[in-house]
Amino acid sequence: MPFADIQGIKTRYEVMGEGPPLLLLAPVGFDDSISRRWADRVWRGFRPMESLTPHFRVIVYDRRESGGSGGCVEPLTWALCARHAKGLLDHLQIDQVYLLGGCVGCSVALALAAEFPERCRALLLHWPVGGFHWLSRGRANFDRHIAFVREHGLKGVADLARRSKVFWSDPDAGPWSSIIATDDAFAEAFVRQDPDQYLRIVEQSRDSLFADTLPAGATCEQLVAMKIPAFIMPGNDVLHTASCAHVLRELMPQATLSSLKPTQQNGTTIARWIYESAGVTSAAARPGMAA
Repeated sequence: MPFADIQGIKTRYEVMGEGPPLLLLAPVGFDDSISRRWADRVWRGFRPMESLTPHFRVIVYDRRESGGSGGCVEPLTWALCARHAKGLLDHLQIDQVYLLGGCVGCSVALALAAEFPERCRALLLHWPVGGFHWLSRGRANFDRHIAFVREHGLKGVADLARRSKVFWSDPDAGPWSSIIATDDAFAEAFVRQDPDQYLRIVEQSRDSLFADTLPAGATCEQLVAMKIPAFIMPGNDVLHTASCAHVLRELMPQATLSSLKPTQQNGTTIARWIYESAGVTSAAARPGMAA
């Protein structure tokens, strides 16, 4: 699997299939990885690599601070994630793509569309995140890490990260845990930094990524200004609220909300929605195909 240096960050990626380019912005919180079993999460049996590569050129990658990619200890923002994704497109010399986001991937897609609209052909947003419980859980995870640093220091964080590697399910380890666990040089520099300055960076990251109950990734002003076709498939749980999808539909001028309920969503119907939204013909999009 190839790696690229994107803005000084080692980035693991893969390109598969033929057709119009589609950037896959995967779910699984802050623990996104090419190797994770996405189909067992919000995509409910949908396997994008198998379903989409016959008719799309699919670009998949590990976001910064996750999976096999690196990162940098700096205030994290959705815009920062968007610039990293745009850097990968630059590296691959791809001018414009479909953006397929699931869960947190929707937030990166929205940020990319807000920052670099000229690179986005259309947005396909499946189960966007937002709402009170999303805000509360995200802030609580960062607060847990802050409390752990104050009690155990950065050396304690590094020791835990080497065992845990996963921030979203083990918040004590912090958002840089996957890099600490796999990059000895990064881990050594992490332990040597000033703890007070580090805590300020963590607090800034929390306050930027989890600022309010609105859909994460772009401000209301940015959403209203988006002149990009957007296709939204709502979720229906406390982290992926149906109301979040409806807010996007209300604010984005060219947004279309799928009528499929979560109980109707499966590998076949999600693939059909993607192909029909993108205007690409495939077996999954043929009328009459069993759901």
